Amino acid sequence: MLKKERAKFILNRLNEIYPNTPIPLNHSNKFELLIAVLLSAQCTDERVNKVTPHLFKLGNTPEQMMNIPISKIQSIIKPCGLSNTKAKNISQLSKILVKNYDSNVPSNFGSLEKLPGVGHKTASVVMSQGFGHPAFPVDTHIHRLAQRWGLTNGKNVVQTESDLKRLFPKEKWNQLHLQFIYYGRSYCTARGCDGTKCEICKTCYPLRKKAFVAKKA
Repeated sequence: MLKKERAKFILNRLNEIYPNTPIPLNHSNKFELLIAVLLSAQCTDERVNKVTPHLFKLGNTPEQMMNIPISKIQSIIKPCGLSNTKAKNISQLSKILVKNYDSNVPSNFGSLEKLPGVGHKTASVVMSQGFGHPAFPVDTHIHRLAQRWGLTNGKNVVQTESDLKRLFPKEKWNQLHLQFIYYGRSYCTARGCDGTKCEICKTCYPLRKKAFVAKKA
């Protein structure tokens, strides 16, 4: 298969398996989504969804969150890891949103990426899932899948994101990002598939016999 043929097969197959792609992080507004995505760094969505109801009960707007003591935020989000840094970032970005953005989450990459604890991947998730803006957030797992499936030889997530955006139609990016995540979790996990076992890996590379070693992000 050529790269474009692999991309077409993957797109069609993922559409068949996952015609609907609910956002995995529970939230009721854009601020909650921003905080949930920030908490998901080096943490599973499942764990974040267990923690956020307790946090959002105390404050689910920037005004409310900025008035919660950092120590209280930290104690609640401790299961998510990196709680000290994340708590400080949550408190600080809440104050910035109140002061500079009239308590609204900004709807552009530049402003989002200036917020404490918000990198390009987090901003991409908020832009795609919160505002419907075409984006293709790439985390370590998507980076690994894209390499296994021969969609990129990127040495980092920046190059992988660029390669994926060139391969797939812009209107498909938001859903496809989630489809990658769902498929990766169910069929092409870090331990469960080494590039030779799941359907997509075997279809894209039927002659691959040895485990595929992806370049680290």
